[in-house]
Amino acid sequence: MKTVILKMLFIVSVAQRFGKHVYVQHAYTWPDAQQYCRLHHTDLSPITTRWEEERLKNATVEKVKNFFFIGLYIDGTQWKWSGGGDATNIAWDPGQPDDIENQIFGCICWHGCTWNGWHNTRKSSQWPFFCFDLIIVEAEKSWEEAMWYCRQEHTALMSLASETEHLLALSRIKRDHITERVWIGLRYLEDHWLWVNHDPLVYQAWSQRGNQDHQCPIYKRCGALTKEGVWENWDCQDRLNFICY
Repeated sequence: MKTVILKMLFIVSVAQRFGKHVYVQHAYTWPDAQQYCRLHHTDLSPITTRWEEERLKNATVEKVKNFFFIGLYIDGTQWKWSGGGDATNIAWDPGQPDDIENQIFGCICWHGCTWNGWHNTRKSSQWPFFCFDLIIVEAEKSWEEAMWYCRQEHTALMSLASETEHLLALSRIKRDHITERVWIGLRYLEDHWLWVNHDPLVYQAWSQRGNQDHQCPIYKRCGALTKEGVWENWDCQDRLNFICY
């Protein structure tokens, strides 16, 4: 038992947060890394947009100097993300992916490598890895109170930049004690919806029912994710649980 506790303390001590992602320096195989992330965070990290890739690359330039795993794997002939959703626009290095039958997981090397991009690798490979980490806060607050809480206690209200991030958030809020919808970092300002952490709004999941009030809201100018898996606009003074990262 003491050995297990010491090992876990060591792993925690070599973890660093970069926005939505936590870099774990301890080397695991991809399946073990997935299990670790699901136990201690949310899942292995999806890097689903070039914008997110560049931001993470720039943030880690002095800290990540080797290959690392992300939540990319192949299912049959389709590359997918561990948290759900197909993987597209992958920045493979020339000649990659190769040996698909045996090299079925995705890894990246940006710094300190001969190649600068994405690779596939075999099941037995061991690398450090990135976990995706979202935090459900069960206190009920207004949207603005939630925004400030996330900034003070964590990083920011959660943005859902892709289908995979949306699915990961949805999987965490489907509990009886969570409010039927939760605040996310979506706000209607200057005649358009935006993420308050400045992520680009490239993925959307608005409800297709009702009068589409979100297209030009008068009072309901804050965005929430429902347990049914859609975005809705609500009065910013409503008090809901919320998601930080």
